[in-house]
Amino acid sequence: MNDTVTLAPAGRARRFRRLAGAGLAATLAAIAATTLAAALARAAGADFELPDGGETIPLPGFAAMTGVFAIVGVVIAAALLRWSARPARRFVQTAVPLTAVSLVAPFLSGGNAATVAALLGLHLVAAAVMIPALARSLRAATVRAGN
Repeated sequence: MNDTVTLAPAGRARRFRRLAGAGLAATLAAIAATTLAAALARAAGADFELPDGGETIPLPGFAAMTGVFAIVGVVIAAALLRWSARPARRFVQTAVPLTAVSLVAPFLSGGNAATVAALLGLHLVAAAVMIPALARSLRAATVRAGN
């Protein structure tokens, strides 16, 4: 199976810039959405207290971690744009299982039921923002490339 795309350097750079712009916008949206959802969950009773050391996850912590992992998603999307003939499809095939794996961490956190449920929801909120936005951007990039 040949899964490689060859693009002119100028066209490739333009597609990467568009993906980076879409990725930045999606990252900011995911940060805002997860931070807001975390604040709402905290108001609804999730304490986000982790038993290891008794620390509580602060709201900026949700923003920071969402930002870091959203950028990882953008990097994966960029790599697929560079090396795959079907980057949008491959991105979804990669991102969905990675999201599923990320859902294990809340269960391992040792938090109470409300905290675990809120953390699961926050993972899904971030994925619901990032995956469609990046897949859409990758589809647009391959359509423009004539694939």
